[in-house]
Amino acid sequence: MLYGKLPIVFLSTLASEKKDSTNSQIATYLLNHLDDIKDIGIQEIAKECSVAMSSISRFCKEIGLNDFNELRELLISIKMNFEQYSSSSKAKNRLEEYSLKVKESITMVEKSIDMQQINALCKEIQKYQQVGIFGLLKAGAVAFNLQSDLLMLGKQTYSHISYKQQLQYISSTNEDDLLIIFSYTGCYFDYPDISTLKNKLKKPQIWLISSKQESYPDFIDHVITFDSKRDQNSHPYQLQFIASLIAQEYARRI
Repeated sequence: MLYGKLPIVFLSTLASEKKDSTNSQIATYLLNHLDDIKDIGIQEIAKECSVAMSSISRFCKEIGLNDFNELRELLISIKMNFEQYSSSSKAKNRLEEYSLKVKESITMVEKSIDMQQINALCKEIQKYQQVGIFGLLKAGAVAFNLQSDLLMLGKQTYSHISYKQQLQYISSTNEDDLLIIFSYTGCYFDYPDISTLKNKLKKPQIWLISSKQESYPDFIDHVITFDSKRDQNSHPYQLQFIASLIAQEYARRI
């Protein structure tokens, strides 16, 4: 379940920009007209957004794209996918089925998570002065929640919802940095823009929190895995459960 780059960069832009900013206006227009703009050029998009063509080019750069051509490629190839959890016609049944799925996903984590690894990560969080916590889309929200919990415990960390800001932070890390990455499918480092940082990623200490995979990039130092059905319904709950567990165990250390 590798999310397309377009929803990642666009939704992170909307979440991190002011509502009336030029970038927010452009992203909003494009997301609202995905079916209508796949074959139009930069001039037409600029006209529809009531901005200069230079603003469209700048928008592409500022959200982490190479140029307008990459934006067009994303618009042409975009595929949205949403999984429904129940086909029942009764609301009560849909509620019960969804609740059961969530409970099952949490139980899977409970039975498969390695608490020794959780405690080892907590030790590293306490040790490092510079800690970055990241994820994309739903995993990004989980990263923010852990950042908030750690702040309540007196530990200041860094996180950012913006895809570009995450790239910039990661590219500036060194041996003094600890990176915690939430990635439900373990695909965080598979995105081209992040994979180009491979040499720099050998410097920081990296912990990846992911459902079980066959392999992981060699620059990742530690992986905390859990069993999962790898569906959209389990996604945020399993990661959030682990993030909350990390905060609980960190509290015990201090």
